[in-house]
Amino acid sequence: MLRIRLSRGGNKNNAQFRITVADGHRAPSGKFIEILGHYNPHTKEKVFKGERIQHWISKGAQPSATVHNLLVDAGIIKGAKVTSWTPKKKDVAEAGKK
Repeated sequence: MLRIRLSRGGNKNNAQFRITVADGHRAPSGKFIEILGHYNPHTKEKVFKGERIQHWISKGAQPSATVHNLLVDAGIIKGAKVTSWTPKKKDVAEAGKK
């Protein structure tokens, strides 16, 4: 299955991400098929190739939760945002000891 996801680049403490389409079984920073844009979380700069993203989604590529939320914000895809992570649940026994 094809996935549209983030691939990390940049220096230590200065992350920058590429938005790539790749096989879902490959490593996130591994071989990819095409670069569809980039995202800098520090400057909030987002650049997307909307037409190519729509092309890959029509071919069956599934965006990751974070990429889905970025594309909804940009107006490239329609729909509601999805939960991309859940906080860890604290153990009740450990909470009582502290």
